[in-house]
Amino acid sequence: MITTSPTEFLEAYAALTPLRDAMASARAAYLVAPAEFSLAAESARDNRYMDMSLAVDPLKALAQHSALAQALRADCPVITFPGNPATPDAVFPNNVFGTAPGRLIIGRMRHAVRQREAERADIRGFFGDVLGYDEIDLSGCDDLVAELTGSLIIDRVRGVGYCGLSERCDLAGAHAMHKAFDLRLTFCFDLAESEYHTNVVLTLLASRAAIIAADGFRDPAVPRAIATAYGDRVVWLTPAQKQAFAGNAITLSDERVWMSACAGASLTNEQTKTLSDYGFTVGAVDLSEIEKAGGSLRCCVGEIF
Repeated sequence: MITTSPTEFLEAYAALTPLRDAMASARAAYLVAPAEFSLAAESARDNRYMDMSLAVDPLKALAQHSALAQALRADCPVITFPGNPATPDAVFPNNVFGTAPGRLIIGRMRHAVRQREAERADIRGFFGDVLGYDEIDLSGCDDLVAELTGSLIIDRVRGVGYCGLSERCDLAGAHAMHKAFDLRLTFCFDLAESEYHTNVVLTLLASRAAIIAADGFRDPAVPRAIATAYGDRVVWLTPAQKQAFAGNAITLSDERVWMSACAGASLTNEQTKTLSDYGFTVGAVDLSEIEKAGGSLRCCVGEIF
């Protein structure tokens, strides 16, 4: 079922039971290293988190990315693929490649600079030839835009997707992802005009709680409905905390939420305690150089289910 109604979503959600043997967090993760890190001017057209006037340090970005990989290995195995200077946004691979058990999904990116990432034979080969995953390729679908887990936040335990519509994902793309990820329920909604990806305004914490930036949604009823679905186990972010990428977080275990150092520093003591009450410590990694490209920690992490 796909719905755009908060009321219909809550009614359908209430009828769902957890999927048998579903994993709340990924069994492994993969990253794509920055190579001659730079800012992609094409992406800046609809990514308001980018500032093209900023200078970037490629070696600092590479060091931060290496530290990220090392930190995440505390929770799951991590694979790092090499980067390519021709695709500067490849450091954010979760928009292009996504997984469900036994399947690799390849997204349909909006911008040409990102469409080139989908052509990588090594990543396709790793999942197909090494892991034996079936491939579902949306990259050649010219009638839709679907930037995978940038636009679609997935509750893996229940098979529920939360899809924010923007320049980076349209309703046709939402339908394609609903089918590709084999979801039972997808709740589609418009993001605020200034937002490009859902994963900047919404994080699900191992399918049992959420971090939400309410101002990132066009209809205030949408974040309220999502909060209701999770029994109001929510950390609500201010606009400033959203800008610090506190909504761009990920859980790779049942006990820790990862975010950038900037995001972690923006949290109040009360918010950190609330996360602790939900069973999560905060892991933070300095990604200040990479964040100049308009994404943060969650954007850097591709999940392997």
